[in-house]
Amino acid sequence: MSDSAVVLNPPAARSKVVPREETQAKLDARSRAAGLIKPAAQYTVADRLEEQAARFGERNFLIYGGRRFSYAEVDARANQVAHALHARGLRCGDVCALAMENRPEFFFYWFGLAKLGVVVAVINTHVSGRPLTHALETTGARAAIIGEECIENFALTPHRPAQPLYVVADAEKPARPEHRAIASADITGDVEGASRACFPRDGRAALRAEETMLLIFTSGTTGLPKAARYSHMRWMSSGDVMEVTLGATPEDVFYCCLPLYHGAAATSVTSTALKAGSSIVVRRKFSTREFWHDVRANGITVFQYIGEICRYLLNAPPQPDDRVHSLRCMLGAGLSADTWTRWLERFGPIQVFEGWGSTEANTAIINVDNYVGSCGRVPDWNKTNFRLVRYDVETESHPRDENGRYILCQPGEVGEGIGYIVNHPEIGGGRFEGYTSEEATEKKILRNVFTDGDAFWSSGDLLRYDENGYFYFVDRIGDTFRWKSENVSTAEVADALVDYPGMELINIYGVQVPGHEGRAGMAAIVMQPGHAFDPKTFYALTEARLPRYAAPQFVRVSSAADLTTTFKLRKVDLQRQGYDDKAFDDPLYVRDDAGATYAPYSLEALERAGLPPFA
Repeated sequence: MSDSAVVLNPPAARSKVVPREETQAKLDARSRAAGLIKPAAQYTVADRLEEQAARFGERNFLIYGGRRFSYAEVDARANQVAHALHARGLRCGDVCALAMENRPEFFFYWFGLAKLGVVVAVINTHVSGRPLTHALETTGARAAIIGEECIENFALTPHRPAQPLYVVADAEKPARPEHRAIASADITGDVEGASRACFPRDGRAALRAEETMLLIFTSGTTGLPKAARYSHMRWMSSGDVMEVTLGATPEDVFYCCLPLYHGAAATSVTSTALKAGSSIVVRRKFSTREFWHDVRANGITVFQYIGEICRYLLNAPPQPDDRVHSLRCMLGAGLSADTWTRWLERFGPIQVFEGWGSTEANTAIINVDNYVGSCGRVPDWNKTNFRLVRYDVETESHPRDENGRYILCQPGEVGEGIGYIVNHPEIGGGRFEGYTSEEATEKKILRNVFTDGDAFWSSGDLLRYDENGYFYFVDRIGDTFRWKSENVSTAEVADALVDYPGMELINIYGVQVPGHEGRAGMAAIVMQPGHAFDPKTFYALTEARLPRYAAPQFVRVSSAADLTTTFKLRKVDLQRQGYDDKAFDDPLYVRDDAGATYAPYSLEALERAGLPPFA
């Protein structure tokens, strides 16, 4: 980090933090690892792949079903892709879209394009129509590589940009002939017949580590997603850091069950496994039924989670062999303290590396000492560009001190996590690489925060930390709302109610109430098959776990949750529909304090609750 990053005054509570030796040692090692790759270095992901293929040769890199691909084989297949696509006119600096489900070919084409110096824009395999057109337009893709399993999405998008569409065969999910007909060419045969010899480095020789390697779209929970830039340097540094954090070795086997177009699978899992010489077991998509079978059959030792995945697995019926497995650690985000505790009790002492960050983040926190419920700790504020500043959810602004500067949070205060933006030619850490849209990039930058001319990345996330320096995710800005003059965190309410018996999922959000300030809490829940919603039991749980103002005023019992393909809950449509019983067919309930229950929706129930009809 540059000297200018250190002038920030850390929170006064840092003197109360007593660093743990193992925590500090790990974090120091992470810092050293993060500084290994210089921005101007002419060193790319393709170079790392070739180095590791020479080093680990015949060791398994990818495992998919009954197929195994060594490091040398993956490198050779990437060479074939590079030769074939070079013949099709792709050159260093071009952007190529890649729409393909989790299968070995995804890696072959990704790494093959990297050998050309081509930027890969990974496309959500579930989008079509306007979202797909938006993705292709905002990345400026010169061509698109499409897995046969995804060609229908393009066929159903008539107004997409004009560019060559190259289809890659998929024996597992063959496409209909009329959909295949939109492709410019099937390049499967071209690639299979291409040379396996190392593709010449000349074309990418001048490519610097700081230049963009991937374009990864944000989850799009609130609208059309943005394409975040991910450089060669940041991708490889992620692997360097996580290798140290996880203690990864060539004996480890990673599990890739999240979609590869998502930041977690495409960055942390792949970069770490490649750096450590580990193997990756690839699954098309996450399956509750197959998860533990995959772990045991392949000796999987590390997997990356999203909080919802862990809840799905905990909702499955207990088995006698729940603790008979090879998992030693897991990394991810969104694991509540309750789910975390239940996970360890059921599946045994697995090291949990819960973290906080995002695809586009220039800073991050990670829990390296298994402190339940926390997303990490800052033992030394002089060694991080992360800061937590006060945020007023009512005015949706940052309070300022008498000098017009942002105010650092003290222990227990909720604020926004921000990251000092480092702009130095010799330093890679702390850079904010932004999006393909300059306007979207600028909207995420806070300026003149603590000193004139400084700049910070705005995460949009609310966090807090305790007297020992442990941080906890609170909510997304915009999800936290005010009711009866109190701030209500949707994430904290959901965490308090997540173990309601028989419930599969819960989504908490605020809805507008005519004539009332703020928003009233509403819960959309999905029950597990064979379980029914019991309004009295749910009411009793809210009374035991939540203050009255935070308890949901409405409950909507849905048949399915509105999830992104990376298991993030959408709230936009739910908030718009509010408690308008004419907008949906789901059973709707209103909180009834007098009856200690949630009553079926009616005008009488609203009146008893002191709430007006929806308008």
